[in-house]
Amino acid sequence: MREKFRQQLEEMYHQMVVMGGLCQQAIAVAVKTLEEEEEKAEGLEAQVFALDGEIDDMEREIEALCTKLLLRQQPVAKDLRRITAALKMITDLERIGDQASDIAELARFIRKGSSQHEHLNQMATDVVKMISDSVEAFIHLDIDQARAVIAYDDVVDQWFDKIKAELVSQIANDKEGGEELLDVFMVAKYLERIGDHATNLAEWVEYAVTGTRSKDGRWVEPDGRA
Repeated sequence: MREKFRQQLEEMYHQMVVMGGLCQQAIAVAVKTLEEEEEKAEGLEAQVFALDGEIDDMEREIEALCTKLLLRQQPVAKDLRRITAALKMITDLERIGDQASDIAELARFIRKGSSQHEHLNQMATDVVKMISDSVEAFIHLDIDQARAVIAYDDVVDQWFDKIKAELVSQIANDKEGGEELLDVFMVAKYLERIGDHATNLAEWVEYAVTGTRSKDGRWVEPDGRA
C-alpha cells in the first residue's frame, strides 16, 4: 500500500512540473506576441490560448489524483500537507494561465516596438523564474528556495512601479496614445499579479514543510487565521 502511495505521489510531482512548465511557456509566448506583426502575433495568441487549455486540463488531472490519494491512501500528516499544498498550488497555476491569455489578448492593441517592451520582457523573465523555482522548491521541499522566491517578489513589484511611473509621464505628454499606454499598463499589471501567484506557490511550499505559511511577514494557518 505504501509503495503504491509513493508512486502516485511521484506522479503528482511529475504533473506539477509539467503544469508549471506550461505556465512558463504561456507567459513567454504571450510576451513575445507583443513583438510580432499581426499575422504572426495571431498564431502566437492562438498558441497561448491552447496552452491555457492544457493548463486547465492539468489542473483537473492533478486535482483528481490528489483526491484519489486522500480518499484511498489515508496519508499521514506530513504527506497530507503536501497533497493539500498541491491542491492550492494548482489553483494559482491555473490563474497564471488565464493571465497569460489576458496578456496575449491585449497584445493586439499595442504597437510594436513600444519603449516599455524591454521592461515587460524583464518582468516576464523574472516571474517565469519565480514559478520555476517555486515548483522546484515544492518537489524538493526546499524551504530556503521557497523563501527566496517570496523575497524576489519585491523585484517584480519594483519593475511594475517603474513601468507605471514611466507610463504616467508618457500619458501626460501623449494624450492621443493614452489608450494604448493603458493597455501596456494592464500587461504590466497582469505580470505583477503572476508574481503574486508565484509567491503564493512558494508560501504553500512553506506550509508543506512546516504546517504554517507566511503572509506579509506573518505566519498564518492554512485557513488564513493569523
